[in-house]
Amino acid sequence: MYRYLLLALMCVFLNTAAQPVDARKAGAELTAAFYSRRLDTVWERLDAGMRDLFKSKDGLAAFREQVGTQLGAEQAVLDESVSTQPNASVYKRRARFEKFSGAVLVQWTFAGDGKVAAFMVAPDQNAPKPPAPSEHLDYRTKTALRLPFGEEFVVAWGGRTVEQNYHASNANQRFAYDLLIVRDNATHAGDGRRNEDYFCFDKRIVAPAAGKVIDAVGDVEDNIPGEMNKNQVAGNRVIIDHGNGEFSLLAHFRKDSLRVKRGERVKAGEHLGDCGNSGHSSEPHLHYQLQDGPEFGSSAGLPAQFVNYVADGAPVARGEPAKGQRIRPATKR
Repeated sequence: MYRYLLLALMCVFLNTAAQPVDARKAGAELTAAFYSRRLDTVWERLDAGMRDLFKSKDGLAAFREQVGTQLGAEQAVLDESVSTQPNASVYKRRARFEKFSGAVLVQWTFAGDGKVAAFMVAPDQNAPKPPAPSEHLDYRTKTALRLPFGEEFVVAWGGRTVEQNYHASNANQRFAYDLLIVRDNATHAGDGRRNEDYFCFDKRIVAPAAGKVIDAVGDVEDNIPGEMNKNQVAGNRVIIDHGNGEFSLLAHFRKDSLRVKRGERVKAGEHLGDCGNSGHSSEPHLHYQLQDGPEFGSSAGLPAQFVNYVADGAPVARGEPAKGQRIRPATKR
């Protein structure tokens, strides 16, 4: 996708007698020279292998133009580091660029004689994906949503950042939740090889608010824990139209546990079915998301602010649960 971003040459470093280079200083200076197109300065520091790779100064200039065209200017340095290898020093710089949403890694490898033996500008593969763009970051939920269960669950994934919520990198699951039950720091008893070992398996899942059921699928087989059904991502699911441009999707129900059908109207707190392990799910849990349309996978995710619940023992009148919180309804309904 970003072919221009990776340019690196791994070499055998022969000169071990020279004093080690100050990689932090040299890396910062060469990065500045590269950005400002002072390419004679860069060229002078390249070893023979790197010069062969670029062919000429014109090749180096072409690479610089590709980076500028597709990345834009560097906007901010996230962090810098220096490491040593046998006969080499490595300068790494993670930065944000104008035209790229994720972090970019700029890396210079210096041989023992101070020459540049490798140079790389590439997306940081170790960095989490950034959150998907959303027009709904300031959105306030219209529907008075209650938690879709009656006892304490733990938020396995939930929140606005990718660190809190891996769903956040996907536009249609931007604010989604994965919810399960944890006891003594475990989600299951025994070895966890059976769905029945999991504390949330077969627990009642209820409607978060009143509305009309517009989709109900209940015949998908439950997975063996650790396996996932990639062909039926949501597995057994219920989608409820709340009538105000907001739709609740609840997924991964246990096979044959649904108590509602398409076209039926439901009340808040009505029993929809039981927690299961169907679809793209590695262990029993409930996936919940609020979205702006009826179709799973093509509707945009909306922030889901729940009302009247308890999080980590403290009452919450209205809020968005976050990863790690223990949550339950404030009152049994």
